[in-house]
Amino acid sequence: MTAFRPLPLKDARILLTNDDGIAAPGLKVLERVARQLSRDIWVVAPELEQSGAGHSLTLRRPLRIRQLGRRRFAVDGTPTDAVLLAVNQIMRERKPTLVLSGVNRGGNLGEDVTYSGTIAAAMEATLLGVPAVALSLEVAQGKPVRWDAVEAHAPRVIRDLAKAGWPTDVFLNINFPDRPPDQVGPVQIARQGRRKIGDQLGERLDMRGEHYYWIGPMRTEEPTKAGTDLAAVNDGRIAVTPLHLDLTHGRTARHLERALS
Repeated sequence: MTAFRPLPLKDARILLTNDDGIAAPGLKVLERVARQLSRDIWVVAPELEQSGAGHSLTLRRPLRIRQLGRRRFAVDGTPTDAVLLAVNQIMRERKPTLVLSGVNRGGNLGEDVTYSGTIAAAMEATLLGVPAVALSLEVAQGKPVRWDAVEAHAPRVIRDLAKAGWPTDVFLNINFPDRPPDQVGPVQIARQGRRKIGDQLGERLDMRGEHYYWIGPMRTEEPTKAGTDLAAVNDGRIAVTPLHLDLTHGRTARHLERALS
């Protein structure tokens, strides 16, 4: 039976990480959010930006940890590396009770979750037995980033989710809309939508006449399809999507069992 146990935040040991790097503005925002939830805050994040790293581990070179301050560390690897080293090395004597990943500069909606280092950090924490939440902010190209909506609403949303609880093999993906705080709608529990990055490739020539490529913008097939994370954020709501570690598709498995028996 799936257990939905509340997660006490009083005296919680919270680990913060991201994929935008240790100096990212979104991580500073997340620190301010986390300090409204607990006083025991640790930061272990990649040294440099790791956007699009997915759930990748560094296996072919050594990893180094650089201490920047009390309870603040940079790891010269991926978000997955950072969480793994945080839980099993830096914080091994007393492990975190919650991991918050983000705040990502840009939404992690639809198929973004398969590419995102922000999502991967939350996934790694869940694999290590630590409840985790990924937080991302949808942004408009060429416009200033509205971090204030996250600061205004994230503490309450996290508290409400922690009070409700979620299973040990599930982590939560929260996306905030690009709106002023007073124009942000209520939380919507939403399923993963559909959009794909990389279908448009920009081809260029370098100074030596060699071809190189830029991966282009995302399609938005379901920006308004009811019930999706894309539709919720497009409508100005805060989208919360529970993501499951088990990728098995049960109906197809049962179909194939019947077909092959």
